[in-house]
Amino acid sequence: MLKRTVSEKSVLLKHKKNKEAQTNVKNNRFLITVNVVGSVGPIRFVVNEDDLVAGVIDTTLKSYARLGRLPVLGSDVNNFFLYPAAKFETLNPWERIGTHGERNFGLYKKKSESQITKEMSEMIDQKGSGRLKDWVNRSLSFKVLSH
Repeated sequence: MLKRTVSEKSVLLKHKKNKEAQTNVKNNRFLITVNVVGSVGPIRFVVNEDDLVAGVIDTTLKSYARLGRLPVLGSDVNNFFLYPAAKFETLNPWERIGTHGERNFGLYKKKSESQITKEMSEMIDQKGSGRLKDWVNRSLSFKVLSH
């Protein structure tokens, strides 16, 4: 049998304490569900409560792409918002995911102004015989009345 010296025992004790600290970190992990707007079903994975929202968005996008889901979203974290499912307010990308106590989230893609304008014009064109479009045009036009 080998006898351990005092220095070897202290190294083993430190290693044991480090392992205990690592298992305590695992206790701060939890399962989240992210529903991607426009996708068929949710994506579930485990996060650490200290993970940043931007990291959660990145992991969601990578999992979404790896699963081959449609529609194709891309991989730029800055083009997406994450929000708690119970509240419809977006989360700051630099805050920790565990600060809200939520486990269910929604992810949606930010829309550019041109996309919003295009969608609005399509909605106006689809309404009836154009009465809504006429009303919008009349209400937005500026008339100067003379006295």
